[in-house]
Parts: sequence; structure tokens; C-alpha cells
Amino acid sequence: QVQLVESGGDLVQAGDSLRLSCVVSGQTFTDYAKGWFRQAPGKDREFVAAISRRRNTTDYADSVKGRFSLFQVYAKNTVYLQMNSLKPEDMATYYCAAIFCASCPNDKFYTVSSDYDYWGQGTQVTVSS
Repeated sequence: QVQLVESGGDLVQAGDSLRLSCVVSGQTFTDYAKGWFRQAPGKDREFVAAISRRRNTTDYADSVKGRFSLFQVYAKNTVYLQMNSLKPEDMATYYCAAIFCASCPNDKFYTVSSDYDYWGQGTQVTVSS
């Protein structure tokens, strides 16, 4: 069983930066591709960023390209979402997710929420204008 624990959510001002963390425990970290999604009140959950289990191949939603970056530190079993130049429209609950793909290509990532097997509890990001 895999557990994902997010942290780092906070109240910030527009233009500020924030780094979210997601610790993945319980299984081999590199057997899982990871992703971040977010959900604002009254809206559907949407894709933010994804990273492959190895090779650190990434993909981003158009709305965050150039502002957010996703990376993972294998020694810490942690995936990080660095968010710069935050905007009020980035305000949401952010969820970390993982999908088991030990046999998938090292550079494979997933952008659809229904593909993911495991989810964290979420961390709240509030951006004031």
C-alpha cells in the first residue's frame, strides 16, 4: 500500500512563490509515476503537472507552464511542486497522486486523474490579490 502525504500549502500574495512537497511511502518510489492536480471550490479537479517514475520527464498544464516546475528527490522519496508567480486563479486544494507502473517506460507520465491509483489528502493554497 502506498501513502502520499502533501505539505507546504499556505496563504500567499499574488506574485509570491510556494513549494509543495509530497512524500511517497510504502513501496518503491521509482515504481510510481507521480502527478499533481488541483481543485478549486465549485470546479472539477484539474491536471497541474506530472513526472515520470525515472528520467524526470515532465508535463504541465498550459495555465502553469513557465511558472511551476516539478521535480523529485529519490533519496527522500519526495516529489516537489515549485510554484512561482502565483496568481489568484491558482488558489485551490492541491493533490499529489501516484500510479504504479514498474514496467512502463522510464519517461512515461500521466495527465488524466482517472489513471492514478493513489492520492494524498490535499494541501490548501490560498493566493490573495
